[in-house]
Amino acid sequence: MAVEAFVHATSHASFASDVRRSRGRLHPEPLSATRSAFRRDCDRLIHATAFRRLAHKTQVFVFHEGDHFRTRLTHTLEVTQVARALARALGLDEDLAEGAALGHDFGHPPFGHAGERALDHCLEAFGGFDHNAQTLRVVTVLERPYPGFDGLNLSFETLEGLVKHNGPLTDRAGQPAGRHAKRGLPRAIAEYCRVHDLELWTHPSAEAQAGAIADDIAYDAHDIDDGLRADMFALDALAAVPLIGDILREIAADHPRIEPGRRVHELRRRLITRMIEDVIAQTRRRVGELKIETAEGVRSAGAPVVTFSPAMADADRAIKNFLRPHFYRHARIVRIMDDAEKVVRELFAHYVERPADMPAEWRQGLDPDDRAGRALRIADFIAGMTDRYAMVEHSRLFGSTPELR
Repeated sequence: MAVEAFVHATSHASFASDVRRSRGRLHPEPLSATRSAFRRDCDRLIHATAFRRLAHKTQVFVFHEGDHFRTRLTHTLEVTQVARALARALGLDEDLAEGAALGHDFGHPPFGHAGERALDHCLEAFGGFDHNAQTLRVVTVLERPYPGFDGLNLSFETLEGLVKHNGPLTDRAGQPAGRHAKRGLPRAIAEYCRVHDLELWTHPSAEAQAGAIADDIAYDAHDIDDGLRADMFALDALAAVPLIGDILREIAADHPRIEPGRRVHELRRRLITRMIEDVIAQTRRRVGELKIETAEGVRSAGAPVVTFSPAMADADRAIKNFLRPHFYRHARIVRIMDDAEKVVRELFAHYVERPADMPAEWRQGLDPDDRAGRALRIADFIAGMTDRYAMVEHSRLFGSTPELR
């Protein structure tokens, strides 16, 4: 007996994405008998090589700093949990929100933002490097598990969520906007959208917006946790930070004899809860004020719909303003990341001069007269490296390699 294609049961909000009305995939595929299209996207992302590599890519601390610090993978899992919580409460498609979270960091090179800065410098003559654009390149070109096409062949809605993680990239006329106004669209995004239009002038779905703001929530909570664990700042130093100070005082009143480790965990728990509840309330308020009734209404709203309230947005900025000098730009982190940038730049320069030192699959088909093509291939290779592999490669090719400590 033939099995009917999977039918997605729905009790979604009217402005949620309806998988039955998905705009589909670049390469048409038969429907699954057991999974919705958005669930299949999540599964493809989880089984991707790029997903496994996140386990050994820097979030803030490099791999040998300790087992308890976040990696790109643990960060991604925390973002996914928050995104699903938001989607569930708001009546959105949980699988689509999960997909936006699972793949959002696929394009990050080794050593976090230090690696991105290094590759951006190396590719300055060829449009620079953008990790969101690299994410698109990973899921549409570089992952190759299927016999009929390159990439994972994700649904339109999942792809737009990954590309528009920070909102629209162009205006309605197609002119680069926001942070892309000066340098133009990243090459990978412009090239892909010529064959599969992701409508870069619109906001993404509410589910994708849930994934994006979940990224902010996870960052705030786990970077406070990691910074405290690394003794980069003391818990008492957070008392003056809006919202954090309020929560710390609540904890002291509720549990006056709480031990330090539990106090930190309780701070993180209450912060995440407070932020999630704020986003839920503000989103419902925005949907009502803007009279949004459909998923397309979310895209054309002109501003994010799934967002913090003004007061929580101020608190979020205050937390990041505290973490910037005390954590992200702490002398210890800056020193290590300066060395990490040097590793990436030296690898890139070496492969430009000696592409034969790359694995056969990466040097195959390179045109020696195509400088741009060679530079972009090398960037693809390096961007896919884990921290450990980058260090091993550098040690193999150079006489000395920084210890990154």
